[in-house]
Amino acid sequence: MFDVDLPEGLVPPGTKARTAAGVCFLEGPAWHESGDLYFSDIAGNRILRMDPEGIVSVFRADSGRTNGNTFDAQGRLISCEGAEFGKGGRRRMVRTDLETGEVQVLTDRFEGKRYNAPNDACVDRRGRIWFTDPYYWIDRDSLEMGHESVYCIDGRDVRRVVSQPDIGRPNGLAITPDDKTLYVIDSHPVEGGNRKIWAFDVADDATLSGQRLVFDFGRGRGGDGMRLDRQGNLWVAAGVLKSRNPHETTEVKTGVHVISPAGKLLGRIPISEDVITNLTFAGPEMKTLYVTAGKTLFRIETSVSGYSLYPAIA
Repeated sequence: MFDVDLPEGLVPPGTKARTAAGVCFLEGPAWHESGDLYFSDIAGNRILRMDPEGIVSVFRADSGRTNGNTFDAQGRLISCEGAEFGKGGRRRMVRTDLETGEVQVLTDRFEGKRYNAPNDACVDRRGRIWFTDPYYWIDRDSLEMGHESVYCIDGRDVRRVVSQPDIGRPNGLAITPDDKTLYVIDSHPVEGGNRKIWAFDVADDATLSGQRLVFDFGRGRGGDGMRLDRQGNLWVAAGVLKSRNPHETTEVKTGVHVISPAGKLLGRIPISEDVITNLTFAGPEMKTLYVTAGKTLFRIETSVSGYSLYPAIA
C-alpha cells in the first residue's frame, strides 16, 4: 500500500533526499568507575556524559573537535582533540583531572609542526600514552605534517613510532596488558588502501618491531575503534551500510567484529546503523559494551570481561 512512486507534478522527476547538515557524530566512549560514560560528538564539537541513570548532559561544550577518549590509571580523562567535522579543532592531546577540572596539554606539536587530527588513544601500565594521528577530512590545505603516524607520549618525551608507508592511515589502537603488543587499525578508504589490523612488538624504549598482519577487511569499510577483552580478543567497530566512495564495498557488515589474537573472526554483533565508530567496556565487571554509531549510543551485555587499565578489576 505504501510502496508508491514520487508524487507526480509535486516534485521534479528523480527527486532524492540529500543530507543538509550533520549535527551529531558520536565517537570515543570511555567509562569511569563513578558509573559515568564519556563520549564525543565531533560534529557538535562537545564531549557528552551519561550518568548511571542514563541521563545525558554536556561535559565540555567546546571540545576542540575531540574524537577518541580513554582513562589513564589515575582516572584522568585523555582526549584526542582533532581537526575534522568543521572549524575549532585544536589538534592536540589533553588530559583532564575530573576532580579539579584542570586541563593539561600533553602535546600539540611534533618537531615544530601541528598534528593532523589526533584520533584515538590508549594507555599502558607504564603510563605511556599511545595515539594515532590520521586525517580523514576533505580539506587538507591546513595540514603541516607530511605523514599520518602513531606516536607515544612517555613523560615529556614524544616519539613517532610508526608512519607511512609502513601503515597507510592509522585509526584505532590497543595495547596488551603486558605492554608487549600494540594493535593498530589501518583504515585507508582509497583505491588500494589498507583495511587491516596490524600487530607490533613493543620494546622497553617504546620502539616497535615485528609488524605482522592480524586481519584484513578486504575492500569493505575496515575497523575504526577497538578494545581488548580479558582473553586477548579484539573487539572492533567496523562496517558500513552504504558505500561512501567507488573504492569501498558493503561486504563488511556493520557491527562489532570479534577477532582472536591469531586473526580468526570469532563472530559479529550486528548493529543496524550506517557507521559504527568506537566502543568501550564498562560496568563493575567490565561486561557491558557501549558502542558509538553515528548518531546513536548502543549497549550490549557480554559474557566476558573487557580489559581495563582503569578501573582495574581483579
